[in-house]
Amino acid sequence: MFFLTYASTAVRDLSKADLNELLAQCRKNNAELDITGMLLYKGGNFMQVLEGEESTVRSLYAKISGDPRHKGEILLQQGTQEERQFPGWSMGYRDLESQEARSIPGYSEFLNTPLTGQEFSADPGRAQKLLLSFKRNM
Repeated sequence: MFFLTYASTAVRDLSKADLNELLAQCRKNNAELDITGMLLYKGGNFMQVLEGEESTVRSLYAKISGDPRHKGEILLQQGTQEERQFPGWSMGYRDLESQEARSIPGYSEFLNTPLTGQEFSADPGRAQKLLLSFKRNM
C-alpha cells in the first residue's frame, strides 16, 4: 500500500462552510478512487496523508498540487506500508483549532506548531504520528 503525506498553506482563510465543502468533495473523489487518508487543518495550514494504489495517489497529489486554493506544498513523506492506516476512511478530517480537538485525550501544545514542512522536514515521521494520533482519538 502506497502512502504520501504533505503540508500546504491555504491562499485565504477558510470558513467552516469552505472546509465542509472541501471535505465533502474530497470524500466523494477519494471513495471513487479507492483512496483513504486524513486531513488536518490549523491556522491556514493543511497536512494530509493519502493512501492507495501508487499511481492513483501520485495522480491525485499532482492534481492537488495544482489546486489554486493552496500553495507551498511540501512533500513530507512517501513510501509503502503493509496495510492502510486509515481503512474505510475516504477522508478523515480534524480542525485542530476547534475546542473539540483540544479536548481529545493526549492533546498537546505541539499542535500549536504550524503544519508546515519546516516543522516536519527534520523528522517526517512526526507528521505521520500526528495524523495517526487523531485517528486513534476521533
